[in-house]
Amino acid sequence: MTVIVLLVATLAFRSLGALGVARFATWRVSAAHGLAVMLVMTASAHFVPASVTFMPNHADMVAMVPPFVPFPALVVILTGVLELAGAAGLVLERTRRAAGICLALLFVAMLPANVHAALNDVTLGGEPATPLWQRVPEQVLYIAIALWAAIEVRARSLARSPR
Repeated sequence: MTVIVLLVATLAFRSLGALGVARFATWRVSAAHGLAVMLVMTASAHFVPASVTFMPNHADMVAMVPPFVPFPALVVILTGVLELAGAAGLVLERTRRAAGICLALLFVAMLPANVHAALNDVTLGGEPATPLWQRVPEQVLYIAIALWAAIEVRARSLARSPR
């Protein structure tokens, strides 16, 4: 589901760019905004009460945290806050580079939780966790987009400077 949200949001932003919205004139910026939309969606689960069962909730997120991580409930809140901060950072041009790099590191740091969930039959919103064969490539995709968003390609002049 998260990949679908990422792709649909990215395509929507890029379509706006094709229609003349200058902010979304490039795939890189559209993907950064698409990733931000996905992060707002995923971060929301970190704060949803356990009584909500139609989507992943805070208790599900806590169950994903590997046993070696102390204070799992606090870690879930912290990662949710970091995802929201990263999303905000991606949409602001001034902070996009730092946000992309920090999010890539966060995605790497969160991978053990996804591995733990897949190997220990943790359910999320009543559904099984994403299997590793699918989750690891998804995580690599998120890391790649975060890093791509962080890189600003500047046009280089073909003229050589005089010596």
